[in-house]
Amino acid sequence: MTLKCTILKLWHLSVPACQVLALQVSRPQAFVALSMCLVLFSCNALLSNALDTIATDQSIRDGENLLSAGGTFELGFFSAGNPPKRYLGIWYKKITTRTIVWVANRVAPLADASGAFRVTTHGSLVLLDGNGSDIWLSNAPIPVRNPVVQLLDSGNLVVRDAEGSDPNNFLWQSFDYPTDTLVAGMKLGWNRTSGFNRHLTSWKSIDDPSPGNFTFQLDPNGYPQELLKQGSDIKFRTGPWNGLRWSGIPNLNPNPYYRYEFVLNEGEMYYRELLNSWVISRMILMPNGMLQRFTWIDRTQGWTLYISCPIDQCDNYASCGAYGSCRVDTSPVCRCLKGFVPRFSQEWDILDWSNGCVRRNALDCEKDIFVKYSRLKLPDTQSSWFNESMNLQECEVVCMKNCSCMAYSNLDIRDGGSGCLLWFDKLIDIREYSDYGQDLYIRMAASESALLPSHQKKHKLVMGLAVSFGYVFLILVLTIRVLQCKKKKMKLPEGDNCENQKEDLDLPLFDLSTVAIATNYFSSDNKLGEGGFGPVYKGVLRGGQIIAVKMLSKNSRQGLHEFKNEVLYVSKLQHRNLVKLLGCCIEEEKLLIYEFVPNRSLDSFLFDPTQREQLDWSARFNIINGIARGLLYLHQDSRLRIIHRDIKASNVLLDCEMNPKISDFGLAKSFAGNETQANTNRVVGTYGYMSPEYALDGVFSTKSDVFSYGVLVLEIVSGKRNRGFHHPDHDHNLLGHAWRLFTEGRSMQLLDKLVQNSCSTSEALRSIHIGLLCVQRCLNDRPSMSTVVMMLGSDIELPLPKEPGFFNERNLLQENPSQSQPNEITMTLLFAR
Repeated sequence: MTLKCTILKLWHLSVPACQVLALQVSRPQAFVALSMCLVLFSCNALLSNALDTIATDQSIRDGENLLSAGGTFELGFFSAGNPPKRYLGIWYKKITTRTIVWVANRVAPLADASGAFRVTTHGSLVLLDGNGSDIWLSNAPIPVRNPVVQLLDSGNLVVRDAEGSDPNNFLWQSFDYPTDTLVAGMKLGWNRTSGFNRHLTSWKSIDDPSPGNFTFQLDPNGYPQELLKQGSDIKFRTGPWNGLRWSGIPNLNPNPYYRYEFVLNEGEMYYRELLNSWVISRMILMPNGMLQRFTWIDRTQGWTLYISCPIDQCDNYASCGAYGSCRVDTSPVCRCLKGFVPRFSQEWDILDWSNGCVRRNALDCEKDIFVKYSRLKLPDTQSSWFNESMNLQECEVVCMKNCSCMAYSNLDIRDGGSGCLLWFDKLIDIREYSDYGQDLYIRMAASESALLPSHQKKHKLVMGLAVSFGYVFLILVLTIRVLQCKKKKMKLPEGDNCENQKEDLDLPLFDLSTVAIATNYFSSDNKLGEGGFGPVYKGVLRGGQIIAVKMLSKNSRQGLHEFKNEVLYVSKLQHRNLVKLLGCCIEEEKLLIYEFVPNRSLDSFLFDPTQREQLDWSARFNIINGIARGLLYLHQDSRLRIIHRDIKASNVLLDCEMNPKISDFGLAKSFAGNETQANTNRVVGTYGYMSPEYALDGVFSTKSDVFSYGVLVLEIVSGKRNRGFHHPDHDHNLLGHAWRLFTEGRSMQLLDKLVQNSCSTSEALRSIHIGLLCVQRCLNDRPSMSTVVMMLGSDIELPLPKEPGFFNERNLLQENPSQSQPNEITMTLLFAR
C-alpha cells in the first residue's frame, strides 16, 4: 500500500487509537507504529490547514470536503429527499448531528454522486454534474487574476483574490445568499445602493431543501421592520427596532453571550447577531413557518430552543384588526384601544376581530389631542416616517401639523428616549404587554380629553395658548408676504397665492433675469433639445455652476398642471438615479432649473447608429440596474409612493459616467399609505411603453411603471425601439419578437450585435428574461421593482414569463381605432368611463 493510500486510510486516527495500535504489536513494531502515527498527525495538520481553500486548478468532488481553518464548518455533498438527491451544502463540523446551514443548488439537485465543485478563472463558482453541465452557477464577480474559494470559520464561503483577504474586497460570499438559516455575523437586510436583499427562505419540507412558502426579510417601507410572510401574506411582524431589540420581541434581550446589531444608513440597512466565539447558535425559518433560534449545548450534545416566533395568538399579524389591541392573558384576547369601538359589534360577539375598531369620536385636525398608550408593541410601520435627531416634543409638533399623522413615538428607547417615528395610516397589529412594550401617542378627538392624565391636560392648555399666538403671528407673516409678492408683480398660477406657492414648491426660486443671462437669453446655440414640455437650454450661473433649464412652452402638450406636478414631486426626491431639481422660476416664464447631465438622454445614444457604439454591455447593464433602483425608490422608499407614468428612453438622462437618471415627472402621480392602484379618465404616457390595463382602461399602478421598464430593458438589450420594429419573418413588435425568441430558446439573437463581444451571456439572458417578466399582459403576473432589483443582483431561479401585453402594437389601435399613431411622443388620451 502506498504512503498516500495509508494516509487516506488512517486519516481519522486519534492519539489514543495509535496507542492501542502500538500495544497490539511487538516492541520494535510499536516504535514504528507510533512513529507512523506522529507523521500522520503532522500531515493531517498540514493538510487540514490547506483544505479550507481551493484554486482554479482544483475541485471538490462528491465524497471530498472543504474544512474551515478552525474546523468549525465543513462544505461538501449531502443527501436529502425521497428518493435521495445530492446537494452541495455547509454544515457544522464539530456537531454530531449534521445541521445544514446553507445549500447551493436548492432548485437543481444532483441525481447521483457525480457532482464536482470548483471556481472558474473568471471567479465564478460552478457546480457540475457527471456530464460536465452547469447545475448551479454563482454571479460572476469583478474579474481578478488569481481567484480562490475559501470556507471561513464563520461559515461564510467566499471568493477572493489569492493575494488579499480583506472582507470588504470579497468578490462573492454565501452570506449574501442565505437559505433558511441565519448564523452569527450574517446580515439580514438590504444594500440600499445596489438594491440587493438578503433574506431567509424556508425549506419546502424538513427533508427537501428546495425553496418553501415562507420568507423572513427586512421590510424597507417606512421605518424598517422584519416580516415573516407566507407567499405575499404577512404572518408575523417583529415591530420596529427600538435601540435594544425589535419592539415585538421583548425577550430578545442583549446579554454577555449574544449581541444584536441593527444598522441603518445611506448605504445599508440590516440586522445581524454577534456571538461569543464559543457560543454555537443559529436562527432557522422552519418549513411550517416558525422562526426558531437554537443554541448547541455540549453537555447534552443537542440543540436547545431559545426563542420561537410567532409564539401565541397575539403574534399573528393584525389578529385584532385596526386600532384593536391583543393581550394574551385576557379573555377574549382582543379589545379596542380606549376611545375606539368595534367596527361591527356583531362580529366581535362571535370573536371575529378582523375588521377592527373605529374612533368613538371623529377627529378635527386643529383641535385634536394626543393620548398616551403604554406597554405596546408598536403598530405596523410600513406607512411611517422617521427622524433620528428629533426629540419627543418636536415629534409631537410635527405630527400635530399634519392632519394625516395618526400617532407618534420615540424611535430609540435608550437613555430616556430619542428620535421620532410617525404613523400615517390606520394603526394595525398592536399588542399589549404586562411588563414590556413602548409608549405610543395616538391622535384623538378633543372630546376624548378624559383619557388624558391631569398633567397632560395642563400641558395641552399651554400648547393651545401657544398655538393661538402662533396663528396670529402666521397671519401677520402671510399678509406681509402677499404684499411683497404684489410689489414684485410676480405672475402666479391661477388659484394660488404667493405664500402657498412658495410653500408648495419648497425649493429655491430663480429670477427670470438670472436664468436669461445664464442661457445667453435662451439662445438657440444653448438649446439642448425639445420634448413634450418645451425646449431645454444649457446655462452657466454666475458662480460657474452648469444647469439645464426646461421652459414651459406656450403651445406645450403639457401645461401648468404638469409644471406644478414636476416641481412638487422632484423637489422632494433625492436619489442617485433621479435627476436633481435645483429650483424654478414662476415669473413671466415657467422654468425648471435642473442639474446639468452632460450626456443627454439614453435614446440619443441607444438608437443613434454612431453614438450607440459608446454603450458597451457593461454600460447597458449598469443602466438597466440604475433605472431599476431609481424606480424602486419611487415606488417604495420615497415618502410617497410615486408612479412615474412615462418611463421611456428619452426620459432617462446619462451623466458623465453613463449612470442613468430618471427625469420628467410632469405626468407622475403619488399614492399615500397602502394605495396601490387608481383609475383615471386622463390617460397619459407614450405609445410603445404604456401597459395594457392603463392604455385601455385607465388603470395605473406601480405595475404600469414595471411594464414600461420591461419595454425599456428589451430596448437597451437589443438597441431597437419597440415601436416601429420590423422583422421579415413576422409582424410582431419588439416585445413579440423577444417573446418568440425566448420560447424557441434563441434569446441571444435579440442582443445588439455591437455588444455581443463585450457582453456577459448570463447577464444578457437574465436581463431579457426579467424584461419579459415585466411586460406580461396581466399586471398581477409582473414582479414588483423590489423583486426586479433582487433578480438583477442575484442568481435565483426566475419564473417562466407569460405572453407579453401588446404582443403586436396594432392591438391597441384596433381597440381604439380613433387614435392616431404618434411616433415617440407623450400622449394624453380621453376615454369614456
